Amino acid sequence: MVFVEVVEIVVAVKVVVVVAAVVVVAVVVVVAVVVVVAVVEVVAVVKVVFAVVAVVVIVEVVVVVVVVVTAIAATIWAVTMDVTIY
Repeated sequence: MVFVEVVEIVVAVKVVVVVAAVVVVAVVVVVAVVVVVAVVEVVAVVKVVFAVVAVVVIVEVVVVVVVVVTAIAATIWAVTMDVTIY
């Protein structure tokens, strides 16, 4: 009788260990998937931010070029038309 109870306890412990191992592996897999998804999302957000920054920089460069060209044109016009710039 005692031997049967010891065998049952050993089997129960083995089942608990196997279930615990499966749970740990499942948790590790879920955490790994969540981390990979988070990294992919961060990379996507960073790409979008870089794209927006690139567009803003391009717009700023265009604005600066337009302002500089306008200033040069206005200066040339003023000089050729003999207009005093205040």
